[in-house]
Amino acid sequence: MPPFLTKLLHHNHPRTRKTATVSGTVEFLETSRLVTLLIFAATTAAIVLISFVGISTANLPVLPNQIASLRIVASAPFRYASAEKTRLAGEQIRDRLPPVFRLDLDAFNLFEAHLRELLASLESFERDHPEVNVLSAKRKDDFTALVEAFNAKGPYQVALSDVSILLKAGAPPVRTALIESGLRVLRDIYNEGVYDPRNFGTDPGQINISQILNADGTPARRPPQSFEQALTALRINLAAESGGRELGLPLFRIFRNGVSPNLTFDIEATRHLKDRAIRELKPVMVDVARGQTIIEPGLRVTPEQYEMLTAHRKFLLEHSDIAFDENLQLFGRVLLVLAMLLASVLYIRIEDRETLLSNGRLALLALVVILNLALVRATYALGGLPFFIANSSAASLLPYLAPVAIAPLIVAILINAGSAIFMALFISIFTSVIYGNRLDLLVLTFLASVVAIFWSSHTRKRGNVVRASVFAGITVAAFALIIGFIDRLEFLTILKHMAAGLSTGILTGVIVVGLLPVLEGLFKRTTDITLLELTDYNHPLLRLMQLEAPGTYHHSLVVAQLSENAAAEVGANPLLARVCALFHDIGKTAKPEYFAENQRNGVNPHDLSNPSLSALIIKSHVKDGVDLALKHKLPRAIIDVIQQHHGTTLIRYFYHRAVQHTRPPFPTQGATQDTPSKDPFISALPGLDPVPVSESTYRYDGPRPRFKESAIIHLADGVEAASRSLRKVTPQHLGEIIDQIFRDRMEDGQLDEAPITFEELARIKTSFTFTLLNMLHGRVAYPRESEDEAPKFLPA
Repeated sequence: MPPFLTKLLHHNHPRTRKTATVSGTVEFLETSRLVTLLIFAATTAAIVLISFVGISTANLPVLPNQIASLRIVASAPFRYASAEKTRLAGEQIRDRLPPVFRLDLDAFNLFEAHLRELLASLESFERDHPEVNVLSAKRKDDFTALVEAFNAKGPYQVALSDVSILLKAGAPPVRTALIESGLRVLRDIYNEGVYDPRNFGTDPGQINISQILNADGTPARRPPQSFEQALTALRINLAAESGGRELGLPLFRIFRNGVSPNLTFDIEATRHLKDRAIRELKPVMVDVARGQTIIEPGLRVTPEQYEMLTAHRKFLLEHSDIAFDENLQLFGRVLLVLAMLLASVLYIRIEDRETLLSNGRLALLALVVILNLALVRATYALGGLPFFIANSSAASLLPYLAPVAIAPLIVAILINAGSAIFMALFISIFTSVIYGNRLDLLVLTFLASVVAIFWSSHTRKRGNVVRASVFAGITVAAFALIIGFIDRLEFLTILKHMAAGLSTGILTGVIVVGLLPVLEGLFKRTTDITLLELTDYNHPLLRLMQLEAPGTYHHSLVVAQLSENAAAEVGANPLLARVCALFHDIGKTAKPEYFAENQRNGVNPHDLSNPSLSALIIKSHVKDGVDLALKHKLPRAIIDVIQQHHGTTLIRYFYHRAVQHTRPPFPTQGATQDTPSKDPFISALPGLDPVPVSESTYRYDGPRPRFKESAIIHLADGVEAASRSLRKVTPQHLGEIIDQIFRDRMEDGQLDEAPITFEELARIKTSFTFTLLNMLHGRVAYPRESEDEAPKFLPA
């Protein structure tokens, strides 16, 4: 046996397993908008630093309220505290700061007290009149007086029939539980706030949560509701709490008497809020960009403009050692950087929102673009060396030596082709600017990058990356030939240009192949190249599963085939689906004998365990799988599928077994000795309080599938397991069981977080049916030569 398998088979698992829980710091870095802004700022600064040269504007004499005769622009970016804007901001705060409202809970407290008194009265009435079915005049009069007494305590209009239904709902503890449940709902409504639009001066739609204070002075957490919205919420929640309309509607008609507007205007708090805002107002800082207009010609100089001009002069005086360049062409480069970065953000926002929401992806884009432009700038800087200054022919090679396709290739492989094409345009534009706004170089480099992207899309071998870069080099060489003939260059010079372009293409491929593993590990990205390497059946985990859990291994192979075919049908990543499916059940290798597909000789260890322990063992294969995946450094996508492939589904077998075990051996209310009670709160032994079977104990911990490949594997896992229960495989039977599984998973909410459509689900069903029919087909038996001979089957 290979040494790595011996180590795995005899390895004593540590008491603490590794988990895939993301730390708070990592989550903050991945999702924080502050980090996004920092990435944007750092990218802007880096690109400007690569192609930036400042300009200066001479100081001109200007007075306040004077009509300016010349335009004055900022010679450099600067920042200053504006006293004028700070004063205007203070005035605006007083005018625009919205009023503060307070939540008044007095009405709720009063209604709660009255309702508890009603409960006590009902209990006394029940003791005084134990005859439930006897409609005596005195009983009716006493009951009417009880209800009227309650209505007299406030503006209540509770009907006799509703209180009668509450009385008949059950024993006092049952009524108390119903009332307490309703009070909880009503308390939540009051804590959110209720307003009456007819008596509300301010537009309710303009109320901000921060404008509302609870009774204890803390800010409210939820927006208020209108009176009608509060009644609707009350009706829905009471129906859910009581278990149906029969009891929910009477409870609603009782509790609606306790709903009243409780959002009141707080004058004192509003005044304190405005005063505090003025005190905390910081000086307004104004950022002036390089080249921004300070004074417009033909217009009177305003106080704000004069203040900005004074700050500009002060900045120039303090930084007199900075040399400024009046070259407006270079000033345009600064605008170009900002414009291109803004265009990049808008493109990502429209075409690839997932990238915009991931700081890791944004950092990857920023890093490769900055490094690529830095290499281009370094290539350009070589022209300042004495050798290139003296040799113009050699200097003409530098544009063709610029490795412009590095970033587009990396982005195409690690993210997607769309973002790569935009990055190619981005880098080509700045390469053109660096080399003197050469339009021919812009077209050439962009076309070469697009060619590289085309040949690298969906690549699964590292050699294909070099092949893609070679095609990009051939493109550069071909255009160098065309441009050389147009410019009437010497043939030897044209050959040098072509050789430089081709060499750069080959070198680009080598660099990208070397950078890919580093960037994959640094930014937690997984390429198809890595995924294909993981499909090797000699992978230690797959070999372990073959030996320890052969049934699970075969199950994983079938799920992988189902998932791969379905992913191809709906435009997902088939390779990712296949690899994730192969590893999704590796956790079963920890206790393979507890899973039906690995049980032999009819021995089932679950027969000796209670249902909750069996469910715990079954669920533990998810955590064991995550532990193994982390130890073997599997990609994040595989770990996510291991966690999500069961979602939060119910382990039905052991749940129903637990329900059966906890049914009481004696009749309960609504049941006979032969008909067990349907009450979920059932007793295990006579004389004990009812004990519920917690459904959460028998549900997987989740999370539910959150991406398309994970949802496909989630469905394929259930379909494959269910298909083995079919005695006869026919399209009709298979279609029915697949429809049932899809319907159950959707009704259970397992696909609520997955980006998948009903059309795609229909195509997945068709793919599953086709694949399983081809996998589970029967064989034609040979005719028997004698009655005692066992049937033989035709070979495959």
